[in-house]
Amino acid sequence: MKKLALFVPPIRRLWEDREKLIAQRDGLRSENELLSAEISGLREALRDPQATHSQLTEKLTYAQLVGDHSFIPTKPIVMGMPAGLCRQRELASDNYRYWCDQMQLEPALHRKWWEYFFIAQSVFERGLLQPGRRGLSFGVGIEPLPALFAKMGCHILTTDQAAETAVEGGWIKGGMHAANLDQLLVRDICPREIFYERVSFKPMDMNAIDVELNGEFDFCWSTCSLEHLGSLEHGLRFIENSLETLKPGGIAVHTTEYNLSSNERTVENRDLCLYRRRDIEHLIGRLEKSGHNVAPVNFDPGGTLVDGYIDLPPYHSEPHMRLQVGEFACTSIGLVVTRRC
Repeated sequence: MKKLALFVPPIRRLWEDREKLIAQRDGLRSENELLSAEISGLREALRDPQATHSQLTEKLTYAQLVGDHSFIPTKPIVMGMPAGLCRQRELASDNYRYWCDQMQLEPALHRKWWEYFFIAQSVFERGLLQPGRRGLSFGVGIEPLPALFAKMGCHILTTDQAAETAVEGGWIKGGMHAANLDQLLVRDICPREIFYERVSFKPMDMNAIDVELNGEFDFCWSTCSLEHLGSLEHGLRFIENSLETLKPGGIAVHTTEYNLSSNERTVENRDLCLYRRRDIEHLIGRLEKSGHNVAPVNFDPGGTLVDGYIDLPPYHSEPHMRLQVGEFACTSIGLVVTRRC
């Protein structure tokens, strides 16, 4: 009986923690139901041609929900794309609509769309989306960026795990792994003959970047891949190592998962890591100490209605800018690093 009594306090604490998590989940669901109804009403009003100017002004002032998605700019403008957190503000910009149109994506309040936009706009603003420039993609999956950049004249080397490793990690089953170039030629973004002329594929482990690639590229990028490399440190080391593939002055653009809930506790396991602000600031210090330049990071999470919406499992297609992972709310963060000259 004495031995059994030793287990009572830990079991009681586990039960109390479980009850707290259930209460937190139910509270978020209740908030999300209210926000979903509000967001739906705002979108309908913003897209209603009969809505009065005063109605729209009132609703835009409250949420700044979306831009006019019927307007497609003919070219992007240099606006000083901020490194930092995924926010609704950037998704209401003309540049966002331009890049969605180029990738044949319906503009949506979705963090993955924001990541594609962040990378494309960041590389564009630094004058690297031009004929003859060379780009390197890590953990490419089936994203549209290689086809987009090839259409703009760049030569792109795409890389991903070897197929047998991807099977073990569940990436092929989840539809997030590129086994060959055919899977990257999506939605006819780029003419087929141009795509195969300018895009190539190489199996590669992000934890063991091929040294033969060092100094070969004008830019490189990864889209929410480095958080799956085994630990927080593995992901940070990957960013440092990715810079070695660049020519002096080249840029690396990476997005990853960001913990909005805590700067102390987080998720760190073989399959997923959530980076905290202190992890990002630690990385910035390491990179700057090595002589690299890191674009200023805006940690402001935004204050619109959509910025406050936390999507719960099973996740929705939209809005999906913040999501709940265990006890933490998270979103995407984007970083831009220029290699030392």
